Amino acid sequence: MAAKPTEASQIISEVAHAEGGTTKGSKSAQMQSELTKQRNLEETAANVGSKLETAPGSITKEDAQSVHRAESRALHGQQPPSGSVSSRAQHEAAVNEGAASTSRTTAPTDPTVQSQMDRQANFEDAASKIGSKLVNEPGNVTKEEADTLHSREHRAFGYTEKGGLASQAQHQVAENEGATTGR
Repeated sequence: MAAKPTEASQIISEVAHAEGGTTKGSKSAQMQSELTKQRNLEETAANVGSKLETAPGSITKEDAQSVHRAESRALHGQQPPSGSVSSRAQHEAAVNEGAASTSRTTAPTDPTVQSQMDRQANFEDAASKIGSKLVNEPGNVTKEEADTLHSREHRAFGYTEKGGLASQAQHQVAENEGATTGR
């Protein structure tokens, strides 16, 4: 079932037409990418937000990771703010997986849970710093930074997401080094 064209879709179509078609890196392609990121965030946040409201005990780590990735992408690699759907989902997932005490105010005592939380915090710290640099100074992102981000994402979540922040950083490094194909 095709979605009804929106005003944004129509504008993108007009820009693509004016550009002579959509090509990689074109303004219309960038606009479409942003629209897709926003729509993915809205859909994911609606699904997880609904669970937060109706059944917070059913929020899983996967739910929290999914909405966190969507929010981070929509924010161009920046970490979602406190109080966002992803931060609330992460909290509920931690509570549901036994990472917080029943009072929800003390730190976890299980070393494996604390270790996982530390790995995620390390990733979020690197993602914040390198993501900001990727947006504000893309020509200065180094291979070491991209590798660090890739490593921390893999350690925190067990995989790196195709098209995720680590992937974007590595792509930017390749562009900076003139190593991308098609140039």
